[in-house]
Amino acid sequence: MNITKTRLNGPVIIEPKVFRDERGFFTESYSKRTFEENGLYYNIVQDNHSLSILEGTIRGLHYQINPKAQTKIVRALRGSVMDIAVDIRKGSPTFGQWISVILTAENMRQFIVPRGFAHGICTLTADTEIYYKVDESYAPECDRAIRWDDPELAIDWPYSNPVLSEKDGNAPFFKEAEINFTYEEA
Repeated sequence: MNITKTRLNGPVIIEPKVFRDERGFFTESYSKRTFEENGLYYNIVQDNHSLSILEGTIRGLHYQINPKAQTKIVRALRGSVMDIAVDIRKGSPTFGQWISVILTAENMRQFIVPRGFAHGICTLTADTEIYYKVDESYAPECDRAIRWDDPELAIDWPYSNPVLSEKDGNAPFFKEAEINFTYEEA
């Protein structure tokens, strides 16, 4: 696995080694040992799988507040997405900044979105499936969202009129969102 840090302190990109032959391919998509050798310590407790039927579907920007915050390890199983992480750690030098990564079934990249970051995806193809591991179970009482098109965040989404859930369409703006994360230097 090739593990690449991003310009934001926390999120990383994972590029697995893929072994291909006439039968297809084999890849190791998760290795606790390899992760820990690279300083990535997670206790994975749940796998999530979602299908977005329509191109231009946005899911997010989602996060769980403390004490049930989650790290997500995201990959595309079918289709492609623009995956977004927004730093929502108060006191962080990159507070309110975002990064994006293109995840496709073909590139098999994974994106680690740690605790203290809001997460969103935008489908770039129809019938896109994403699969992600989390290190904390879903806790509806801690589930929060930030409005996808908040002008303060100025995320460069590929669609201006996306398919949204009611929850995402009515999410609060960044300044109004409940955030209880504080930046701690490593």
